[in-house]
Amino acid sequence: MTTTMTTASTAPVNPPEHPAHPRSPEYAEQLIRGRRAVRAFRPDPLPEETLRAVFSLAGAAPSNSNTQPWHVEVVSGAARDRLSEDLRAAHADQRMSPDFPYQPERYRGTYDRRRREAGAVMYDALGIGRDDHAGRDAFNAESLDFYGAPHVALLFLPATAEERMAADVGMYGQTLLLALTAHGIASCPQGLLSFYADTVRESLGIADRKLLFGVSFGYADPAAPVNSIAVPRAELAETTRFHF
Repeated sequence: MTTTMTTASTAPVNPPEHPAHPRSPEYAEQLIRGRRAVRAFRPDPLPEETLRAVFSLAGAAPSNSNTQPWHVEVVSGAARDRLSEDLRAAHADQRMSPDFPYQPERYRGTYDRRRREAGAVMYDALGIGRDDHAGRDAFNAESLDFYGAPHVALLFLPATAEERMAADVGMYGQTLLLALTAHGIASCPQGLLSFYADTVRESLGIADRKLLFGVSFGYADPAAPVNSIAVPRAELAETTRFHF
């Protein structure tokens, strides 16, 4: 009787593809490029189990030393309506209270051009002229009703937060947007909501924490012209250099 001895190969072995988790670049591209900011929603609320699944998935986002410094308030129903009313009142009274001041003058040259191009595409779809300041202000006020979305998530940081923690919450925010997209849910990240941080804290009963931005989400209204816009994206060579 002959026994054949085999030795384990030291070459790296790729694990087999799991049929339930295909590694598909095509799916990743569809998911990432398919996500867009939606500014008109249907009022239908999402099931609670869907909300929990999405935000559980978003919690897998990376962060510095696994600190996970995000604090998320998901607001729906009557609480959502109260928050909208409070935000509209603060807007009417010009009671702004951003934790992270918005300084548009820092967007210069190329960055200012891109910002203006995106705004022109959106306002053109809405039929609002460049000099129609009343129309633009009315649209801003409408955004404080979360564009009609039945849900809004407010992304907070600890009261001691600085830029690095803000970067972590930014990564969480993108992960949340992709998790929503994967579940067939539309969304719109809204920096304007953070301009009224004191109002949001008071409405939701939050004593501390800094507000970075909000995300309105729900099912998109496919009939709204504003949801058909496509903002231009920079060419790869404009933003990325490869060093070999």
